[in-house]
Amino acid sequence: MPLSPPVERSCLHNRTYDFQGYQRADGLWDIEGRIVDTKTYSFANEDRGEIAAGEALHDMSIRLTIDEDFKVCDIEAVTDSSPFTLCPAVTPNFKRMIGAEIKSGWRQQVRRELGGVEGCTHLVELLIAMATVAFQTLYPVRAAKASKRPPGQRPALLETCHAFATDSPIVKRSWPEFYTGED
Repeated sequence: MPLSPPVERSCLHNRTYDFQGYQRADGLWDIEGRIVDTKTYSFANEDRGEIAAGEALHDMSIRLTIDEDFKVCDIEAVTDSSPFTLCPAVTPNFKRMIGAEIKSGWRQQVRRELGGVEGCTHLVELLIAMATVAFQTLYPVRAAKASKRPPGQRPALLETCHAFATDSPIVKRSWPEFYTGED
């Protein structure tokens, strides 16, 4: 269901997130993300001069290379456009995430390593969101492993969202032995 019709309004700001997931020839996986902020009007910027309407205020990208176990093998962060010329200086700090695993606590680990003055708010938000893109990208691998799950072993997806609540019709259909709802 789409959003309800809005009252009359004027767009001032646009933020676009774009993500892709790739299977690499070497057996690893690349998750790429990009954030772009634009304004519908021109404005003065002390570091860049005038930023024209539609020109990127922020244009930042991350490539996250992971293995099948969601371990970070490499990461590259790039700031192509930012409001301040010093913003790109923090991109090397993102290498700190090499060796980390995308799992429960990912958000906290990213913030611990790259929060505050150690990172960039926009790149940190982008990196946090890339975790779900990684899970979606590696779904075929995870599904194949899950089909080999020993009988009685609880599926990792249970209780991770509304659809996978143990009393949901999805769990009843997919994993009836773990269903806790009413029949």
